[in-house]
This record gives sequence, structure tokens and C-alpha cells, in this order.
Amino acid sequence: MACIEIYGGHPLDGEVVIQGSKNAALPILAGVVLHRGTTVLHNCPRISDVMHMIKILEEMGCSVSQSGNTLCIDAKGLNKPCVPEELGEKMRCSVIFLGALLGREGRAEIPYPGGCTIGERPIDMHVDALHQMRAEIQEGCGCLAGKSSRLCGSRISLRFPSVGATENVILAAVLAEGTTEIRGGAREPEIIELCRFLNGMGAKIRGAGTERIRIDGVRELSDSEFVLMPDRIVTGTYLMAAIASRGRCMLREAPQEQMENVISAAERMGARIERMPEGMRVDARAAAKALPMLRTAPHPGFPTDLQSQVMAALCLADGESRIQESVFEARFRTAGELAKMGADISICGQEARIQGTVRLHGETVAAPELRGGAALVIAGAAAEGRTRIEGCHYIQRGYEDICRDMRALGADIRMI
Repeated sequence: MACIEIYGGHPLDGEVVIQGSKNAALPILAGVVLHRGTTVLHNCPRISDVMHMIKILEEMGCSVSQSGNTLCIDAKGLNKPCVPEELGEKMRCSVIFLGALLGREGRAEIPYPGGCTIGERPIDMHVDALHQMRAEIQEGCGCLAGKSSRLCGSRISLRFPSVGATENVILAAVLAEGTTEIRGGAREPEIIELCRFLNGMGAKIRGAGTERIRIDGVRELSDSEFVLMPDRIVTGTYLMAAIASRGRCMLREAPQEQMENVISAAERMGARIERMPEGMRVDARAAAKALPMLRTAPHPGFPTDLQSQVMAALCLADGESRIQESVFEARFRTAGELAKMGADISICGQEARIQGTVRLHGETVAAPELRGGAALVIAGAAAEGRTRIEGCHYIQRGYEDICRDMRALGADIRMI
């Protein structure tokens, strides 16, 4: 198995262009099946999760061609509204095909979704919402099987602003009869991006980015071309790498408007951030401040997908920091790996306490999941000596080439 090797201990200094957004690309790739024609996507990240989505589309009968970061998908030939078990089990996002396939074909079969092991992520909200839209969904034998003569609009209230459930309802509602209103939906930038994509195909969606989204069903969609937004989580990862190493970096095409809470946290940690039309310039040479409290929350709160990376940077802060994880109940697994490198972290329930230390040392560690793996890359770049990170297939789920990007920022890093 491939692993990542880093020789750290010096400040980063360089620039990198931020890749397209993983969390926008995946639901959009599910959404292309709503149109019986051609969709062109630009700035699509070349990551393993996207590759799995492409394979799912091809297995269902779609034609997909790829040139660099551009995908051309013809969904006219879709004739098998089923996600193959071996592909669906690898990634949680496969469940979003449920709403899209029910909307287009009136039937769908989806294996229970996989992905990173970061705690319970139940799909009952997805199923309950689709039931309200007059879909019949049966669970059993490791899969979800749904059918509907035609989905009908409904008023749906989500008990928690689940990103996946919000996306699934939106995709199901686009071709449904009548109007669907989502109350308490997710407000993440990637929800706005999905709706912008669908509206560009002829959908009628209002309220994206608010707690109330209205979808008026249409009969059909049209060919479209779309450019995906840059990835805010990748941006935050490299921002925290600069802070951990006390370095400087230029993050080109960083999506600044969607990152207010992250930028605020970085500035409280001592980083100086200059916002520019072409990106974000970071000077973290004086960054050594602890965070008395950081709490993750659904957008516009601090993103849970950056919690591990902030933890890695806080390991080298001056004083004690506290992080409360309010989204997932098992997202502190990275702490044990950081402790091997000399970090002083204690976990009590959903709270982590990080006592900053002067230095970390290189060690052999294992990525527990996608974002935890990125956090170990950050720690390795700041630690003295050699760090070896196993399980880098997790990292490849969300980062095109983290070694290439970190080298551009000045790190001594390679895949071996």
C-alpha cells in the first residue's frame, strides 16, 4: 500500500491553485441523470470519489468522457437505475442517487452507503422525506429499493439541517409534480452550488442558502455547461498547514465568501490574511495563539470537515485550546495519531482539549479517515524529522494530489 512520507520542521512558503469542490461535485454528478441529454462540467476535481461516481454513471448506462478537469456526461442512455453494490458501498454520497433516479425513472436501487467511518450518519431523514413525496421505499438485504409512479411535491420539515437529505429532496423534487418546500434544510455553499447547476438546466428552485427552499417541478431539463466552485475544505486545509508551520502561502482561487468562520478562526490563531480578487494571501509567521473554544456546526457555523485540521494546527499553539464537535459523534479519532507525534490532547465526550506544545516529532501514523488524514499531513509538515502516513487512500478521496500541492507550498513530501 502506498503511503506519504514527509520531512517537516520548516515554515511553508509558496502558492497553490485550489481544486474544484468535492462536496459540490458529488451531488451534481448525481443530478446529471435528471436530464436525458448532455452535461459538461468544468473544474471537476480528479479525486477517487469522483472516479467512483463516474463508474456508477457508466454502470447505469451513461456515457462519460474526461479531459483534464472537464467531464462530458450523456445520460440519454441510462437504462439501469441501480447503483452497483461494490461501488455504492465505497462512498456515502451514492445515496443521493436515490432521489435523482426516482425523479427520472420512478424506480431506484441503492446499496447502503459507505464512506468514512466518522460515526452514525443515519439515512432515515432521506427515506422519510421521499415517503412524503409518495415514493415507496423498502429496506432489506443491504439495499434500499424505491419506486413511484410519479413523485409529488410536499412540504418537508427536516429535524436537522442534513446536507445529504437536503440534496436528496432537491434532486427528487426537480421533476416532481407540483411544489416541494423544504423547511430546516442545510445552508451549505454546496447546496447553493447544486441549485445553481440545476437552475442552469431549467429547474425552478428558490431559497438556496436559506432554511426554506422551494422547488417547483418541471417536465424536463436541457443541456448545460457548468463550472464548479473551488473547494473551501481544501482551502482551509492549506490555510491550517501554513499556521501549523508558521509559514506563508498564496491560495489562488480560494472561495473567500464561503469561509468567513474559517478565516475568523485563523485570524484568532494569529494569522494575517489578505483577501484579493485572485485568492487569499496568508502570513502565519506570528501565529501561535490558542483558541479558548471552537465549536463545529452546520453552515454558517465552523465546518466539521475542518475540525481535524484545526486540531493539528492547535497542537503547536501557545496555551490550551478546546474544540466541541456538534455534528458527528466520532470525529476525534485523529487525536490518537497526533498523540504519537507528541501532541497533548485529551478527549471527553464531544470535546477535545489540546495543550499546545513547542514541537511535534515525526512518526509513523495512519489516516483514520479523509479529513483526519489531511490533518496528519499538516502535522507532518510542521513536525521535526520524518513522518510516514499510511492509509493515504482516504486522503485521495478528497484531494487531487496533496503531495503536489504541499510541495508547491514548500513541503518536502512524496508518495512512496
